[in-house]
Amino acid sequence: MAYEIIYMMLGIAAAMFIAWNLGANDAANPTNAAVGCGAISLKKALLMFSLFAAVGALAQGYMVMKTIGKGVVKDIDPLGALVASVSAGVWIMFCTWKGMPVSTTHSTIGSVLGIGFAHLILSGKARIDWAVVFAVILSWITSPLLAIILSISLYFLFGKVALYLLSERRNVDMFFKGLLVFNLAFSAYAFGVNDVGNATGVYIAVVSKIFGIPDMQTMFILAILGSVGIAFGALTWGYRVINTVGFRITRLDYVSAAAAILSNALIVWCFSTIPKFVIGYGMPISTTHASVSSVIGVGIAKVKGLAGVDWKIVGYIVASWILTVPIAAFISISIYTLLAYLIP
Repeated sequence: MAYEIIYMMLGIAAAMFIAWNLGANDAANPTNAAVGCGAISLKKALLMFSLFAAVGALAQGYMVMKTIGKGVVKDIDPLGALVASVSAGVWIMFCTWKGMPVSTTHSTIGSVLGIGFAHLILSGKARIDWAVVFAVILSWITSPLLAIILSISLYFLFGKVALYLLSERRNVDMFFKGLLVFNLAFSAYAFGVNDVGNATGVYIAVVSKIFGIPDMQTMFILAILGSVGIAFGALTWGYRVINTVGFRITRLDYVSAAAAILSNALIVWCFSTIPKFVIGYGMPISTTHASVSSVIGVGIAKVKGLAGVDWKIVGYIVASWILTVPIAAFISISIYTLLAYLIP
């Protein structure tokens, strides 16, 4: 029991570390387009992100936290939770330092899967629920495609709205600037719902078991801790990835930015909530994939072709996406297996 409490305390510290990384890398997802088009300053965008992400985490974060904490790998142990947090955090921090919008969701799922494979190596039992894993992977494939399609559709819809406002001699910039602020708040809320589980979801079973607290109360407490770490990460290092996605993929204006942000928000929120009511688990999709794909979509729509997107930058981003799950899993397997042999 003493070891479990020590692991848990170290694990909570590790969860705050990954929450910081999560805020630093993923603050770009709800804010990049609004900052990139000049509708709002970087500082104000990050403050809004921190506030509304916390609201989303506390209100609906439990929907996805359970998937990571008790869905992918059954009854993850305290040491496994600690190793998973550290492994994901190391990879996310490296990518943030390089300015790459890596998927924190993929990093977390990869590191948790690594714990499952480490159990397979050590005991012959992986404890992995493959049905949940396959459902998560399917959501990873469908969410970027849907984000591109939705952002293109919204771009043309908002273009018609802009023309109507011009014909009525209304202030188009003021309308879309207000819409952008609303969309940013909604997108940050959806982010909090989906991504707080990446920082703290692996500790649901551990904290609930050690202290005898019901899962719902445990998830609320962990959501508070995760929100604090996310806000700190966003306000310190969030600018690094925002510069990449907001300015380097495509040139954004108010109309295209509004379409990209709303597309991202709707995709993330729907994947977080609808599957929860259908199959019992919210889908921890990549908010990064949804955000970047939405920006790519409006870039394509603006010029009606592929020339509106810097595909070299997109190539670097996609390469980091492909590497994320295997690298996070490898780090997790290596550390857990080594510690399992060294610690009695």
